[in-house]
Amino acid sequence: MNQQPNKAEKRKITVAYGDGIGPEIMQATLDIINAAGAQIEPLVIEIGEKSYLKGHTSGIQKEDWNKLTETGVFLKAPITTPQGGGFKSLNVTVRKSLGLYANIRPCLSFHPFVATKHKKMDVVIIRENEEDLYAGIEHRQTDDVYQCLKLYSRQGCERIVRYAFEYARAHGRKKVTCFTKDNIMKMTDGLFHQTFVEIGKEYQDLEKEHWIVDIGAAKLADTPEIFDVIVMPNLYGDILSDVAAQIAGSVGLAGSANIGENCAMFEAIHGSAPRRAGQNLANPSGLIQAAVQMLVHIGQSTVAKKVHNAWLKTIEDGIHTYDIFQHGISKKKVGTKEFSQAVIARLGQLPLQIAESTLNESSAGIKVHLKERKVSNKKLVGIDVFVHKSDLHPDLLANSLMQVESTENFKLEMISNRGIKVWPQGMKETLLTDHWRCRFSTPSEQSVAPWQLWRLMGKISENGIEIVKTENLYEFDGERGYSLGQGQ
Repeated sequence: MNQQPNKAEKRKITVAYGDGIGPEIMQATLDIINAAGAQIEPLVIEIGEKSYLKGHTSGIQKEDWNKLTETGVFLKAPITTPQGGGFKSLNVTVRKSLGLYANIRPCLSFHPFVATKHKKMDVVIIRENEEDLYAGIEHRQTDDVYQCLKLYSRQGCERIVRYAFEYARAHGRKKVTCFTKDNIMKMTDGLFHQTFVEIGKEYQDLEKEHWIVDIGAAKLADTPEIFDVIVMPNLYGDILSDVAAQIAGSVGLAGSANIGENCAMFEAIHGSAPRRAGQNLANPSGLIQAAVQMLVHIGQSTVAKKVHNAWLKTIEDGIHTYDIFQHGISKKKVGTKEFSQAVIARLGQLPLQIAESTLNESSAGIKVHLKERKVSNKKLVGIDVFVHKSDLHPDLLANSLMQVESTENFKLEMISNRGIKVWPQGMKETLLTDHWRCRFSTPSEQSVAPWQLWRLMGKISENGIEIVKTENLYEFDGERGYSLGQGQ
């Protein structure tokens, strides 16, 4: 466990002021934590819009990566990513480059001081942060069809699920819930769910449950008090953590931590709001909450609790920025600077009605140990060949492909279009695009040799059919490692 630092020892952290309202809320946040006695030495870097426009497509200059890895702690204000032009998300780049696999977003209601439909909401969403569709692997394959690959790894699933259970245990939580869509995506989301079940057996002290994400999301929006800690894959977690923060009171109140083995990034969950920039209107609360998480992470939990309690007392006293101000509830509408001054004035005070901070350092010491990787007996049994053909009936495509199969040791098993089987015995009502998946399998019990696939693809091309992509079909320890076509 991290120790409280001596006053002479200052922890270096990397700080980015960001874009839009970023500089204002970052200054307010730093003023508060410094006034509370945080022992930090900020190293400032430039990220975001200015860096993008200088030609850095990931939004950060190469030399600034050194500061991030040197400090291992990044306090980041929101940034603006220019639309189009091949610009990549800085958040995703930082998370993946530094291995920040766990995103932690506490979502707590502050009734009656902040308007909410949920008086007793206290949910922590733990989101996998590196995989899923956020791998960002996309292709345009035909005139009609675009593709985004959804990638899950066993290690990625195990790491985030185990982290969620360890977090729940460290913070005195009682239950961990898993959301997936494995009734449809039986292999990717199925892996996440299966991993949750397997690892959950090691945590007999915690209650465990699984929800299909659509009904789970509905229950989260309607009855959040039935949840405690929720662990989710990347995309679902990104969406639903914003939903949870908003129904708790406001996304403007929520911060998040992005945790890895060696580095961590802390940020507000909202965007840069350029329309509000420079007007002394922005609510710095989200970044303040992120900074509180950061202070716990670096072993300065005493300061973190001091800041957190002062912030809670400010909210309780009705000192609110415009976004959460309500007549009859709020007492005074203030700007960014005035809000930070109000928090500073309350340092050392405790809230009277809202439960005071219970922060501790236990989460900073969470270490996740992965099981040894299993090596399966892998057998190549066929191939999916994706082809581009416009204005073509599936029967005609099948006839052409069967001329190829007759010369090779393969059988054309199925043709699908947008995942739905259209040959053999397709439905005439099915919408057809110019993108076809043609599944070939081998009737032999022997594993397919790679040269056989290359020769098959050569013959298909010789028949005037354009191949845009292939996917090998494997069995792992005799179990099918690919999904059937819809309707197959």
